[in-house]
Parts: sequence; structure tokens; C-alpha cells
Amino acid sequence: MTTTDYLISAALILLVIPQMRGGRLTPRSLLLPLVSISAAAAHYLHSFPTQGHDVQLDLFGVTMGIVLGLASGLATRVSVTEDGAAYSKAGWLAALLWVLGMGARSAFVYWAEHSGAHSIAQFSRDNLITGTAAWTAALLLMAVTQVVCRLVVVRVRAYRLTSPLAAPAVA
Repeated sequence: MTTTDYLISAALILLVIPQMRGGRLTPRSLLLPLVSISAAAAHYLHSFPTQGHDVQLDLFGVTMGIVLGLASGLATRVSVTEDGAAYSKAGWLAALLWVLGMGARSAFVYWAEHSGAHSIAQFSRDNLITGTAAWTAALLLMAVTQVVCRLVVVRVRAYRLTSPLAAPAVA
């Protein structure tokens, strides 16, 4: 991993800090994670290999991203402030799930470039995974899916609390 790789990984992991501090759900709070993960995807993703079992690996990454994103979104407290604005604050479980997902990908890449290279190569051969580009695509799909799923869950929960139909229930 290069210095840039470490910085990108750290930035994605540190996105948990604004989530834990909490705040109003604004366009900025929606765009920051989306722009961050999009920049990482643009930096790393150069192809989507589809040979062998690459698509199954991608689907596994997407599935894990959905699980982590949904769990993280459901573990985030969503409320309405006195002026009717939606507010969210990630608790320890939500933060742990976020760091687990983002950190596990970084740890996998570090392991792959060091002591795990032979094991991953053997696993890839045995399971018809075509190589580094396939792993990169799967890991990035996992990250993107985790971010998007968390954002959708939190925004849907906030909408349910702030929609006109929910107003009587809030009062």
C-alpha cells in the first residue's frame, strides 16, 4: 500500500467521527460520504472482471456491504429536533460496524500485499477468481454498497419521522 492508499483508507474510516458526533441530516451530510466513496472508487476501480467466478465474488462483496450498511443504519439513532429537522447520531454499534467494514478491507489489502499473497493467489486459482482487479472490484463494491445502504436506511428513517403523516405520531 502506498501513502495515498493509507490516507484514503484512513479518510474512509474516519468518516465515522461526524457520524458519532451526530447532526442534522442535510445535503452536506449526505454528500460527504457519497463523494468520499466515489473518489475512492474512481481512484481504484479500473475494470469489472467477469470471467470465472469474479461475478460471484462481486455479489459476495455487495451482500456484505448490504449487511454492514443496513446494520449500521439501523444502529444509528434518528430523531427529530424541536424545530422539526431530522437528526442522526451513530452509536457505538454503528461505529463499530462502519470501522469493521472499512478497516477489514484495508487489512485485507495489507495482508494481500504481504504475508497473505500466496494464500490469496491459491484461493483465487482454486475458485476461478481472475486476479487483483476482481478482488479490487469486489472490495470497492462492498464499500460503496455499505455507504449507500447506511445512508438510505438513515434517510428513510428520518423521512418517516418528519413526513406530514408522521407529525401526529411525533407530537
